[in-house]
Amino acid sequence: MASPLANLSCAIVCKDNAPTIQRTLDSVRGLCAEIVAVDSGSTDGTLDMLHAAGARVIRSEWRGHVRTKQHALELCTHEWILSVDSDESVLPELDASIRAALARPAADAYAVNRLTFYRDRPLRHVWQPEWRVRLVRRGRAAWTGFDPHDVLAPSAGARVSRLVGDLRHDSFTTFAEHMRKQWSHATTMAASLHAAGRRGSYARLLLSPTGAMLKQLVLKRGVLDGYPGFLAAASTATAALIKHATLIELGAGPGKPG
Repeated sequence: MASPLANLSCAIVCKDNAPTIQRTLDSVRGLCAEIVAVDSGSTDGTLDMLHAAGARVIRSEWRGHVRTKQHALELCTHEWILSVDSDESVLPELDASIRAALARPAADAYAVNRLTFYRDRPLRHVWQPEWRVRLVRRGRAAWTGFDPHDVLAPSAGARVSRLVGDLRHDSFTTFAEHMRKQWSHATTMAASLHAAGRRGSYARLLLSPTGAMLKQLVLKRGVLDGYPGFLAAASTATAALIKHATLIELGAGPGKPG
């Protein structure tokens, strides 16, 4: 087995992620010399798993997705930082790509493709490709975006490249659970957009959900994923509906123009 890279840290934020974080830790502890975990109050065994994996655990209040992930990023000590969520894991081909990239770095930041799994099978079409910058040189990127849709953004002038291989995403076990997450994320996103000055629109409320579903089923060829593809497209449309409806409610109130 290859040794961990001496110049690579891994940043994780977590809270009560026992069902998924063991796979995450198993995938990075042989790759990264340092695992930094910012935990916001786990009580379900997550902390035991982190300590068993040799992670440096920092207890912190939840500051929102962007600020908490930035906190974890800043706590890492090595030249390179791999940021992963507590329901993501590095697949073998990506592991090899990271090792090759850091042996002779040609960029300051690297994007990876995040591949969602449902019932232990990958969804090859819906939400694909989903490129996310996750491997960065220390000091050359920062977390930004609107909660909960955080973005690890390279600094101005930073060189960005892509890596071969996938980051496995075990976001949900059932679509009922996924719908609950979509509701939470969509309302949080609406609140973030409203705070930034964005207002709702009845046109977007009408068109965005339909467009989101057609994009996943037709443009992304989600129909080839079978019934999970249809459910994924429906959940994406639902999130769009909730987000725009909430924006209208937050901005104009019931019965007034958006």
